[in-house]
Amino acid sequence: MGETEQRPTAGSRLGAQENAGISTLEHGQKPPVTPPGKLISIKIQMLDDTQETFDVPQRAPGKVLHDAVCNHLNLVEGDYFGLEFPDHKKMMVWLDLLKPVMKQIRRPKHVVVKFVVKFFPPDHTQLQEELTRYLFALQVKQDLAQGRLTCNDTSTALLISHIVQSEIGDFDETIDREHLAKNKYIPQQEALEDKIMEFHRNHMGQTPAESDFQLLEIARRLEMYGIRLHPAKDREGTKINLAVANTGILVFQGHTKINAFNWAKVRKLSFKRKRFLIKLRPDVNSSFQDTLEFLMASRDFCKSFWKICVEHHAFFRLFEEPKPKPKPVLFSRGSSFRFSGRTQKQVLDYVKEGGHKKVQFERKHSKIHSIRSPTAQPSEQQTEVPKQSSSFAHGENNDVAAVQSCRQGKELKASTEDAGQHKSPSLKKSPKEGRKVDGAVVSTVEKEEEAAKDRMQQNRPQSQQPSTGGSLTGSPHLSELSINSQGGPSVANMSLSPNLSPDAKQSSPLISPLLNDPSCIRTDDEEEVKRKRFPTEKAYFIAKEAATTERTYLKDLEVITSWFQSAVSKEDCMPETLKNLIFSNFEPLHKFHTGFLKEIEQRLALWEGRSNAHIKGDYQRIGDVMLKNIQSMKQLSIHLWKHNEILMELESGIKNSRKLETFCRDFELQKVCYLPLNTFLLRPLHRLMHYKQIMERLCKHYPPNHIDFRDSRAALAEISEMVAQLHGNMIKMENFQKLHELKKDLIGIDNLVIPGREFIRLGSLSKLSGKGLQQRMFFLFNDILLYTSRGLTASNQFKVHGHLPLYGMTMEESEEEWGVPYCLTLRGQHQSIVVAASSRAEMDKWTEDIQMAIDLAEKSSGPAPELLASSPPDNNPLSVSDCTSLPAGLISDQRPVSISYVCWYRMQSLSFYDILQSNENQLSGNLLRKFKNSNGWQKLWVVFTNFCMFFYKSHQDNHPLASLPLLGYSLTIPSESENIHKDYVFKLHFKSHVYYFRAESQYTFERWMEVIRSATSSASRTRALSHKEPHAY
Repeated sequence: MGETEQRPTAGSRLGAQENAGISTLEHGQKPPVTPPGKLISIKIQMLDDTQETFDVPQRAPGKVLHDAVCNHLNLVEGDYFGLEFPDHKKMMVWLDLLKPVMKQIRRPKHVVVKFVVKFFPPDHTQLQEELTRYLFALQVKQDLAQGRLTCNDTSTALLISHIVQSEIGDFDETIDREHLAKNKYIPQQEALEDKIMEFHRNHMGQTPAESDFQLLEIARRLEMYGIRLHPAKDREGTKINLAVANTGILVFQGHTKINAFNWAKVRKLSFKRKRFLIKLRPDVNSSFQDTLEFLMASRDFCKSFWKICVEHHAFFRLFEEPKPKPKPVLFSRGSSFRFSGRTQKQVLDYVKEGGHKKVQFERKHSKIHSIRSPTAQPSEQQTEVPKQSSSFAHGENNDVAAVQSCRQGKELKASTEDAGQHKSPSLKKSPKEGRKVDGAVVSTVEKEEEAAKDRMQQNRPQSQQPSTGGSLTGSPHLSELSINSQGGPSVANMSLSPNLSPDAKQSSPLISPLLNDPSCIRTDDEEEVKRKRFPTEKAYFIAKEAATTERTYLKDLEVITSWFQSAVSKEDCMPETLKNLIFSNFEPLHKFHTGFLKEIEQRLALWEGRSNAHIKGDYQRIGDVMLKNIQSMKQLSIHLWKHNEILMELESGIKNSRKLETFCRDFELQKVCYLPLNTFLLRPLHRLMHYKQIMERLCKHYPPNHIDFRDSRAALAEISEMVAQLHGNMIKMENFQKLHELKKDLIGIDNLVIPGREFIRLGSLSKLSGKGLQQRMFFLFNDILLYTSRGLTASNQFKVHGHLPLYGMTMEESEEEWGVPYCLTLRGQHQSIVVAASSRAEMDKWTEDIQMAIDLAEKSSGPAPELLASSPPDNNPLSVSDCTSLPAGLISDQRPVSISYVCWYRMQSLSFYDILQSNENQLSGNLLRKFKNSNGWQKLWVVFTNFCMFFYKSHQDNHPLASLPLLGYSLTIPSESENIHKDYVFKLHFKSHVYYFRAESQYTFERWMEVIRSATSSASRTRALSHKEPHAY
């Protein structure tokens, strides 16, 4: 990289770190050495009409200048922008990032280079940063003024009204008229002033960031959005204009689009002198010739347009930057030009990974004092603690951040207001802020290890504090407060995920102090002393697992018998027959398992006796306790058989009563209901499988002559008989429950739950369309395949785009045909689609399950596709500004984030077999947790279920404080270089997010590894069901 002259900015003067922007280098590569030599000064005109001068070496490539501008702006998504300048023939051309600047700009003193938007994405919600959207809004404003963005008067007035709202704030007729008189947004603006003010009146309370978002929402629907016309002629000599967009090449006559050639149809682009050639893929349904020819004004015009087309195709269609062609030995033929930089997919992945720092900026033309993203007010951020049970935004520490006392909260608020008074110059660096979160899903634990260190420093006597104001780091990109380089809080922008509005008006998900309290950190000596007091044999830890999981099971039963029953009694929304059906079957189970747990704990207390911890006695066994209670449990089988009826009657009641539906949805929003309500209703059936697993491990461990072997084997036989009797019913209910859960996740479909339909797999795939590869969520059943996208609803639902009946479908790999890795073509009787998986493993899973589903559809007379119908519009439609981004915690106005949502953001898939396995692989117990850069270990009560780890301070807590969804995470053992010199430690990591967990024994270590591995690596085959045993109810 070339070195540029370091000019001080407001951010650097305050001590903010420099933002390197997006590097186009692969991981592990080093930037090229800056070529030495004389510096040349280049004047750059920004989108806000300011001019900046940058000094670069004469031999530096264009990328050095482009990076210098992006660094100056602290612009992370700089790949959407380019540098434009007039060449020696006065023709506007783009700066080539690979060629030396001096060879392109011959007379730099007399040339002003413009920094403008080069690539306009199909959807502005793909722009993650508020700064990026602000620059796009400035580009729209500039295109309006120059007449490049043409539209009718109504659209023009609406666009300008949003610009005015972002610049002067809420409507005031006098101020509006003065502002419009001084600022001309379009020629002949006077005729539209009344209409502009009429629209502006409707934008009350809209922040600048919201105005930018709405401006882009309107602009992107206009035909001329992002279009630059290039004059040409067709073969008949008719004057036309060519343009290139994210979808392909467009043909205009005047300002009216008359044709379009999508990238999927284009086979080759070339030019020969003044002729621009488009070679199309053969299509029997098309009347076009194989090769289209257009005549342009000159060879230079033709080559310039060809370069732009090559760059647009690579940016929007390729997964990664194309590799350079090898240099010919003797002579070359044709142009060696290639696209340089990251593709859009790489930019989106980079921002999702959270590998950058978010910064504040000042809007040059805005008179509004607020310069931050539209987030919740700081005063709201500590209203309730904790707020973070199931966040899905990748932070480095996905559990918790500190929550100070109310007094400290007020001080932070005051400090924030003070810090907000120091504004940096337009578009320049500002104090350091939190990082962008990944668009995926985890709990909110950003920078916790650093925060813990700082809190420990603060708790020391004042004499031990360093004299300099040390850095205080909280939860910068997930909380409302982030800490600048001087130790003072600064307001952080809320993170944005694709397809969502920037205005996430959430209360701050600052996490419970319980998980961050330094007093909770155990020293190694304390742990060793405690460990020596307890038995070490494997049977003891198997018995202890029975106790810890029984505690969690009892808490889950209390969700129904205590919390749900209490809520039902206060609302007259459930029929008496349904109440009696539910609670008359759950209360006996709760009463029985309360006594069961007490007996197990009493036996463990005897087993753990200090004086005789290593002396074997009759009390050092658990098989007799298990046998006695499992035999008693068989008398409760009548209640277990009722769960089928309970689930179906409840769903029937919800379907027939809007009041009951609202009540159940509201109950799922309570913190105590950390899983879907139906899952709690199925817990007694899941628990039977847990008892069977425990007894199997115990029998496998004991030798035949052990005192406890006979009782353990008898208990295993009893529980195995119960499981065998209820197994078929369990599978039916699990499928029934999953269909109803998916019904809540989907918008635009009725009758998803019908007799005979079986769920098989869900997951994220890319669908190839005219706009390129677009992420879609697919849902595979035994009769149909649905594909959806993220809907604009606060409940994170998915909008159904289409469906393919499986009867008569064929499938084939088509990587070579489309040039897309891991690509499949699905051909239905009336429609075909092309999809791409994220990896070979994901592709194999989908291929196998889709083929299995096709075979099932061919053999059975499944439900007809006509049973699928569009559902009516949402009764409570949300505008874009109502929608929140990926939640930073389990917030009170949202139901628990579904597993579909996790798969969407982690680009994972799950089969029905995985779900059945997860019901068996549940575990509870204490673990010590450590972060990558922290010193101490914190003891937490951890519950693993539903592909997620839920964290509590103790097993007595009623609801989790944090959660960590594990889909996509890697499970390993720490290496020597990580300096974790402890036993029984395992490591969880996803991209840059690393956590260490420490178990108390070899047995518990192996058990945690076993159950977590089941969640982090989805099954490659759907083996839960044989074709002879369908699970339709």
